[in-house]
Amino acid sequence: MVVASLMAGCSSTAPDSSASAEAPVKADAPASNAIPGRCDAGLAQFAIGKQASIDLLSQVRARSGSQDARILGPDDMVTLEYRSERVNVNTDASGKVTRINCG
Repeated sequence: MVVASLMAGCSSTAPDSSASAEAPVKADAPASNAIPGRCDAGLAQFAIGKQASIDLLSQVRARSGSQDARILGPDDMVTLEYRSERVNVNTDASGKVTRINCG
């Protein structure tokens, strides 16, 4: 009974018809509430297939909106902490970019 009453406090109510309506948001519209400095790897996929370099790393960092960036080779050891403000440029043995991800 107590749980039911607590859960009822979490439920939402129907919006008031007198409240002003907000404009609908398009599904493909870019998020306007993006957190500055947070990585968005989707914006840096242009780098896949290119040769990794300091210049490319700077471009990836800038386009992804990240504060930090690093190049990772196939045999590089990395720590397992996830950092939402860092973009990783993963390469194959020849230095060609194979994957862009955040963390």
